Amino acid sequence: MSSNPPLPGYQAASISSLLDSDSDDDALKALGYAPSFTREFSNLATISFAFSIMGVCSSVASTFNTPLLLGGPASVTWCWLLGGSNCVLLEGSIAEIVSAYPTCGGLYTASAKLCPRKYRARVGWVVGWLNILGQFVGLSSTEFGLANMILAAVVVARDDFVITPGKAVRLTTALLFVHGILNSLRTRHLALLTSSFLFVNMHPASYVFGSDGLVDGTGGWGRGMSFLLGLLTYAAPATIAIATLGTLIIGWLLNITLILVSGPLYLLPGPSGSAFLAILSMRLGRGPALALWSLVCLTAFCVCQSGLQAGLRTIYAFSRDGGLPDGGYFARVNARSKTPIRAVWLTVLVSVLPGLLDLASPIAAMAIFAMISMSMDLSYIVPIILRRLFHAHPEVQFVPGPFALGNGVMGWVANWGCVVWTLFGGI
Repeated sequence: MSSNPPLPGYQAASISSLLDSDSDDDALKALGYAPSFTREFSNLATISFAFSIMGVCSSVASTFNTPLLLGGPASVTWCWLLGGSNCVLLEGSIAEIVSAYPTCGGLYTASAKLCPRKYRARVGWVVGWLNILGQFVGLSSTEFGLANMILAAVVVARDDFVITPGKAVRLTTALLFVHGILNSLRTRHLALLTSSFLFVNMHPASYVFGSDGLVDGTGGWGRGMSFLLGLLTYAAPATIAIATLGTLIIGWLLNITLILVSGPLYLLPGPSGSAFLAILSMRLGRGPALALWSLVCLTAFCVCQSGLQAGLRTIYAFSRDGGLPDGGYFARVNARSKTPIRAVWLTVLVSVLPGLLDLASPIAAMAIFAMISMSMDLSYIVPIILRRLFHAHPEVQFVPGPFALGNGVMGWVANWGCVVWTLFGGI
């Protein structure tokens, strides 16, 4: 992997120069990059992007079946809290690193800069590909989840409707193309659209703690394993975006609320295949449940939009830095829209492919989604490990950005704690 040479008039410089810069463009130039995008995202749009990509309500809705049916109510309650708490450590660790290296390259750029010079090209290339694979499959699985949420609503509305793999794949593909069109808009239009996502995500959610709330739905693996499988409920927000404390608290309260009103477990997940929607239907009736579910689906739609937006910027940056064998083809910014449209449609087309596996075998598709999601997890922890191993190396000399955990006990616990947790979750 190659990297762009520093621009004329700038030194290939220490990260500390970023801290003295009043301009984002100057900060990029200090790192050796020419600014490519028009900066039209306001503070509101940026905050809205962060809220929408977390998608707490839709994440709970799309993953609720796994802990409930395999581990029981207590698994739903405690595994979100356990997984979320550890993901907060990951959030802080990554925030420290990307605040020191604020480029589109994100994790792979940081990884390359956090190791000795002779390893930089190889480390950056490997982390870049791990992250890109995770971005592709993460987007595909999230769109697939949204498609199944929409189809579940049709099942509730029409008693004669049956969900098939073909219907799910066609709807997933259509949703990907819709999000591709939206991400091809001009930057200012994209900023306005993203700003609205904050308000979409701000709608309310209207046996739980003890051993009596545990069941074994694993086919004989025992209560301990069935409880741990509940940790999979946190996969959606943790792999699409780094979890925040707000995600942890709100998601936990939502899970508790659903369990308290869930009724008999044997009635779930119902004809729709969604335990979340079945609970809404039982407690609210068909009409109100579908109205509320439409808001959940809209939240998931915003998650997918933001996820594609994040993924395509990684493709753009990796192509720009020579990580893709494309001669910079996907790093070109459209002159009219000021967005990397080629990267948009590469991301869309490649993200269609994993969903096609569902036509052959839904189990195989889920296995691929789970396996490749580990590549995203690895791309998170590699720069964290390098930051601890080489922070004082003469060729690294890590200088924190505006957000720092420090080298004290808190920093060490956060960094190594999230590394151990991520490896445990992957296993």
